[in-house]
Amino acid sequence: MRTDLHRHLTSSLTAVRNLGILAHVDAGKTTVTERILYLSGTTHKRGEVHDGTTVTDFDSQERDRGITIFAAAVSCAWDGHRINLIDTPGHVDFSDEVERSLRVLDGAIAVFDAVAGVEPQSESVWRRADRHGVPRIAFVNKLDRAGADLDTAVESIRERLHPAPLVVQLPIGTEDGFTGVVDLLRMRSLVWVDGSDTVEEGPVPEALREEAHRRRGLLEEAVAELHPVALEEFCARSAVSAATLTSALRDLTRTGEGVVVLCGSAYRNRGIEPLLEAVVAYLPSPLDVPAVRGTGSGAAQERLADAEAPFAGLVFKVNATATGRLTYVRVYSGTIDKGEAVWDVGARRTERISRILRVQADRYAELDRAVAGDIVALVGPKSARAGATLCAPEAPLLLEPPVVADPVVSVAVEARRSIDTDRLVSALARLREEDPSLTVRTDPETGQTVLSGMGELHLEVAVEKIRRAQGLEVAVGRPRVAYRETVTRGVSGLVYRHVKQDGGAGQFAHVVLDVEPLEADPSGVEGSAMGFEFRSSVVGGRVPQEYVRAVEAGCRDALAEGPLGGHPVTGLRVTLTDGATHPKDSSEMAFRTAGRLGLRAALRAGAMGLLEPVVEVTVTVPDDAVGAVLGDLAARRGRVSGSLARAGTTVITATVPLAELFGYATRLRSRTQGRGVFTTRPTGYAPAPSRASHGTASG
Repeated sequence: MRTDLHRHLTSSLTAVRNLGILAHVDAGKTTVTERILYLSGTTHKRGEVHDGTTVTDFDSQERDRGITIFAAAVSCAWDGHRINLIDTPGHVDFSDEVERSLRVLDGAIAVFDAVAGVEPQSESVWRRADRHGVPRIAFVNKLDRAGADLDTAVESIRERLHPAPLVVQLPIGTEDGFTGVVDLLRMRSLVWVDGSDTVEEGPVPEALREEAHRRRGLLEEAVAELHPVALEEFCARSAVSAATLTSALRDLTRTGEGVVVLCGSAYRNRGIEPLLEAVVAYLPSPLDVPAVRGTGSGAAQERLADAEAPFAGLVFKVNATATGRLTYVRVYSGTIDKGEAVWDVGARRTERISRILRVQADRYAELDRAVAGDIVALVGPKSARAGATLCAPEAPLLLEPPVVADPVVSVAVEARRSIDTDRLVSALARLREEDPSLTVRTDPETGQTVLSGMGELHLEVAVEKIRRAQGLEVAVGRPRVAYRETVTRGVSGLVYRHVKQDGGAGQFAHVVLDVEPLEADPSGVEGSAMGFEFRSSVVGGRVPQEYVRAVEAGCRDALAEGPLGGHPVTGLRVTLTDGATHPKDSSEMAFRTAGRLGLRAALRAGAMGLLEPVVEVTVTVPDDAVGAVLGDLAARRGRVSGSLARAGTTVITATVPLAELFGYATRLRSRTQGRGVFTTRPTGYAPAPSRASHGTASG
């Protein structure tokens, strides 16, 4: 009986879609989500971001600021399919929320502004999705805006993101006159009646018939170039049928070779029904994605999305609510029932699942069980953190956790009243539990509590959450940035002897080190510094291999604090060229100590430089404010890399040190009468002026 149930649950997975909404801030992600919920019958009133009535932006800060801050999960039904949807933030400060969401998604809708096209954060989240191998379809939104142009937006997708954009729709009307689309696969028109939620299907309008056939031909050619079955049919018939096109588009979407492009206006409720049809037709079910990989019993293992396999799930979000702790889990294999015990691999403890919830933003529906492919919230686990693996106790499996970016901005926080200090410590611990991209530490020199995060807004939101949720009065110091130190001139042949004799077994290690600058990583990993490389050129076994590894470990220990100001050290290569051992007193500990102290001595002997985090800033301003904005960027040590005129505005791109951007939002508003907006994207580290070394780093 139970086996039959499991088979039924597994077969139903073909009708499940786990997907996210990805985009740049203000491209319309939340509005798209709201329209999907409304059209699927999940909600009975259309929520609006500007009214603060959306389902997914339910947090008070999200409604006050009009942006998505926290990834929110919702579920809905469409055409016999269940869609588990995660609305992700678009602001760069909350990119860690996007990273954790992408780790558990099977597909995504990338939303683009029809006027702006691919914007900086659009590109950033697209690259993240590439790294996770998440198939996507594209939705070009806001076609009703002045200056909207589908072809220009599609060209920016081709140039900046590099997939083959496969446009399956042709807009009917432009800007305010946008009323519908031509479906190029079925060669039909879909027109949305003003003031109504109904769509009228009909033949292609006479005025667009020639253009529609031309674009259908371009679509067939583009698909035939990428898909062998479509190519065979195209060569035989000089055309590709709708059925073959649909099958080929599904394959190309799932391999990432192409991206299906649809268009519409979510605010006016135009284009959402075809978008949902595309989700069902092209994005994968949990059964279509590769088996999840992990480590179990010391060996690599794979687990299929199978209800009969042992249970394994990844925690991707933790939320402390007024009614208890919610642990959000993507179930990759097996089935879990309410009341069962699971094993937390990282914490090495058993947890009891008291409740299983289907999530609807800030509302929940009780479930008796969750099966492979589900995204649910669990009540009961007390120790699981984001990135933790929960699994069946008899079949342990450790899944790879999402990557957590290093924080770049810090502030000192303290309770205004000394009696609230313990409450503040507890509140910070809860924040850290919910958001792994936040770090909390105590400055050993000043004794201050330092909160570090991904940006000024990220920290502002975190502190405000403490104030609102805990009713605490919190004092906040000026933001500080995470400096790094690097080698600008190395040393060769530095000899370091570690000799210690204080009774009993002694310690002896002799090492010779070369230290030189390491060139920046050409891959340009977002937000990374230049790294560390260790080599050994010792010959003749003068330093045994286990001691070489100990020297490397000691060198890595020394990277924690540099000689300039105690900042982490990066951008260097260390080569162990020679050494000597003692038959009795040499040990791995002795060589690790020699590596640590030897590298510190080498850094003091060479020349060091300070690095500071830099970001790419994209500023959109009215034409009459360009001069003032450029002058302000120059005063902030910004290097302008490009500008683009667009419909009465100018888009300026510049590279600016992060430390110079504190308070920039207020300055930009004052210089542009509130009409200017900007976004940032971390690009790495760059040499800092010497005065920066006098500041305090966030570590």
